[in-house]
Amino acid sequence: MRRLWLLFAQTVTVVLALYFVYNAVRPDAASLPASIRQLGTGSARPATLLEASSNTPPSPGSYRVAASRAMPAVVNVLTTKSPKRKHPLSRDPFFRRFFERGDRGEGDDGDEDQSSLGSGVIVSPAGYILTNNHVVDAADDIQVVLPDGRKSKAKVVGTDPETDLAVIQIGLDKLPVIVLGHAENAKVGDVVLAIGNPFGVGQTVTMGIISALGRNNLRINNFENFIQTDAAINFGNSGGALIDTNGNLLGINSAIYSQTGGSVGIGFAIPVSTAKSVMEAIISSGHVTRGWIGVESQEITPELAESFGLQRTSGAIIAGVVRNGPADKAGIKPGDILVSVEGKDVHDTTEMLNLIAALQPGGKATMRVLRKSRETELAVTVGRRPVAK
Repeated sequence: MRRLWLLFAQTVTVVLALYFVYNAVRPDAASLPASIRQLGTGSARPATLLEASSNTPPSPGSYRVAASRAMPAVVNVLTTKSPKRKHPLSRDPFFRRFFERGDRGEGDDGDEDQSSLGSGVIVSPAGYILTNNHVVDAADDIQVVLPDGRKSKAKVVGTDPETDLAVIQIGLDKLPVIVLGHAENAKVGDVVLAIGNPFGVGQTVTMGIISALGRNNLRINNFENFIQTDAAINFGNSGGALIDTNGNLLGINSAIYSQTGGSVGIGFAIPVSTAKSVMEAIISSGHVTRGWIGVESQEITPELAESFGLQRTSGAIIAGVVRNGPADKAGIKPGDILVSVEGKDVHDTTEMLNLIAALQPGGKATMRVLRKSRETELAVTVGRRPVAK
């Protein structure tokens, strides 16, 4: 009898222990937080779901604040180009065959208008929008669509093909405006966001880092100082914003390197410092005025330095001089090496082009050239750079 009692007591003890353990690990309905819902009615066992609070703050790695600040100022730019005017006789059945070959170019849709899309950034309450020149080039009609749904016809204030920038303007009120950042403070490795309308799917934000600064010699524009990024930039992003993690504008997305037509992680943006100076010139005078001296330049390669017996690899070789141009009149000759402009050292042809372009036409500039191992200073009357075609 004593053994049976002990067995019974042990069994009860084990059962009670299991019961308490089960209740300790099982979430009880009475103690569930308000964010937990139970689904199911009747005799079926309810399903317990966990829901986060609706006012959960963003995680430390979120860029929602930066995106929300910049997105309202990034717009879609829709352009339309009318087909080339056809000869009146091209519609006649008899004469049509004489015009079919020469009148219809590759990809021509006949009498249908050609439409394309891009992006732009509102930079002023007065309705000024920065975009790429190739977005609005030769467009007969430009429509701007804001993220809030408003639409407006835009006019071209001015373009600068040499930097691939353009300024257009709309006439709407209460426009969201982006804050201009400082591209000169950007560093490789900084997180950036690209905002635009890729492939026409709608406004999109992509994230990446700054991969490189000061990219040039890409043969995209005449004046190049690109910010390179791996933030996804695709067709339709052109003219959109590249922003920092505070939502400030760092650059205007302009081009990608791709063998497929889609993003492969190599995108290029025009720094906001360049865009700002071009925009101010266009708004004030309708065009950008740059200095010019009338020379063709060539990089100093190690091979050229060795063949000419040069002791330096910095500077720009003057390969040609425009007859009766500013440089010719000042005495600059082919074979000279331009080493400084107004006291600023010239390291390569890109820097030479930028330094000369920054000069004021009509004024005199001191330039130092190396000729037959001897440096000479020449005073050059700066001309006006011809408009790019």
